[in-house]
Amino acid sequence: MRRSLLERATIYLIATTFTFFAAFPVLWALNISLKSERDVLVHHLDLIPNPATLTNYIAIWTQSNLPDLMWNSAVTTFFTVAICMVAGTMAAYSLSRMQFRGRQNVLLFFLILRMFPVVLMIIPLFIIMRQAGLLDTRIGLALAYTAFLLPIFIWMMKGFFDAIPMELEEAARIDGCTRFGAMVRIVLPLVQGGLWACAVFIGIAAWNEYLFALMLTTSSGSRTWPVGLQLMVGEFQLPWGALTAGGILSILPVLALFAIVQRSMVRGLAQGAVKG
Repeated sequence: MRRSLLERATIYLIATTFTFFAAFPVLWALNISLKSERDVLVHHLDLIPNPATLTNYIAIWTQSNLPDLMWNSAVTTFFTVAICMVAGTMAAYSLSRMQFRGRQNVLLFFLILRMFPVVLMIIPLFIIMRQAGLLDTRIGLALAYTAFLLPIFIWMMKGFFDAIPMELEEAARIDGCTRFGAMVRIVLPLVQGGLWACAVFIGIAAWNEYLFALMLTTSSGSRTWPVGLQLMVGEFQLPWGALTAGGILSILPVLALFAIVQRSMVRGLAQGAVKG
């Protein structure tokens, strides 16, 4: 019993240490965002703001275009996740269930796409977007995100589909379901946890993406929040309070999304095929 308590205490200590290192930058940014600009630029460090103020949050929300930037990010992220979920789910199911010539080559092609640096894709994408009239648009930016994120979505979803026994679909098809109907009625409910996990992963990646948004947008009508915050940095001015306040505000939608889908993710992963 003593050894068991020691092992549990060690595990909790390690988990607490990692949690502290992961959360410390966010807590430090929150600390700076609650200080005035004068209190930020001091030689001594205050772990607790004294006095705490919401001036930075009010200023960046009312005196900048951060609401528009976050709305552009939300719309772009929504389109990216929607395209990846529809196209990626179909592609992953096909690669998991169907045997055809070149199947392994397709999987290898998706993997190779992820090996290329993002910088190499900027110029071709810029030319394609300009010729298609999609440059400096939210849907064009979503398509650029999809080109980079869809391969990893397909690879992740294929793993979830591979874990579902094919006998369940065969039984449904014997009862009269088509292949598409068996996928929708039998397979998707069993992999909904993995589907939500992949969607959250893609959503976070699209929400925080910076390089594509910097190169493919030129106006505030389609520019996203990472680019907007970077443009706030001037040659002779670095508004730490406003930048950290904007960063904290940009985290809130991600936390809200994860809080909403957390139960569905855990429930979908825990149910398995027997209950289905």
